[in-house]
Amino acid sequence: MPPTNRVLAALPPKANQRFLSALTAVDLPLGQVLYQPRTTSRHVYFPNDCTVSLVAVADRSSGGLEVGLVGREGMVGIPFALGVSTSPVRALVQGAGSAMRMTSARFGRELKRNPPLQRELDRCAYVAMATAMQIAVCNNEHLLEARLARWLLMTRDRVGSDRFQSTQESIALMLGVRRVGVTAAASALQRRELIRYSRGTMQILDSDGLRAVSCSCYDVIRKLESEKQRGVNRTAATTHLAR
Repeated sequence: MPPTNRVLAALPPKANQRFLSALTAVDLPLGQVLYQPRTTSRHVYFPNDCTVSLVAVADRSSGGLEVGLVGREGMVGIPFALGVSTSPVRALVQGAGSAMRMTSARFGRELKRNPPLQRELDRCAYVAMATAMQIAVCNNEHLLEARLARWLLMTRDRVGSDRFQSTQESIALMLGVRRVGVTAAASALQRRELIRYSRGTMQILDSDGLRAVSCSCYDVIRKLESEKQRGVNRTAATTHLAR
């Protein structure tokens, strides 16, 4: 089956057969920590239908604050693609699901001989940096209800579904607020029939209405991702013509 991760799907199949064959399918449970800050990990991950939060922390014992959310559009382990062997953030599985995994050592070797992958990950690195900046200002400037709407829409985009698993405790951690605040904000969205939340399952009922409630940061981040995808499409078209 073709990969559902968009980074892998964008690679020219014949030129990257060796890279794709070196990947292993894994299931990532909710709450699994893939990386800790300032530590080296043995693997990089390409999510298929899971989501992984990138959490900046003051120290290893703190809850931290989400500065990025990675799903099928990206890779967990971008620092390795930039020649850095340690992670600056905690990588926490926010939505359980599947991913493709490769050892960091093998990834480093393959990256050197895979220019299409390097170009794609350079784009991912830029989007991740710009997204972290936008989320930082969002957490400081916008009301919780708007931030929650933005987070739900971002998660929907990354899992490719209006229905996904999440707990109020984990959402509160990601947004840097108390659970009672998330409960109040989610209840307000539910009363307006924008979402339905029950027993850890979140469902977006009205994406347009939720987008209207969301702060402008969602559109900024989505535009970054759209520009990245257009760059991928242009590269793919150029490669096709060259053949």
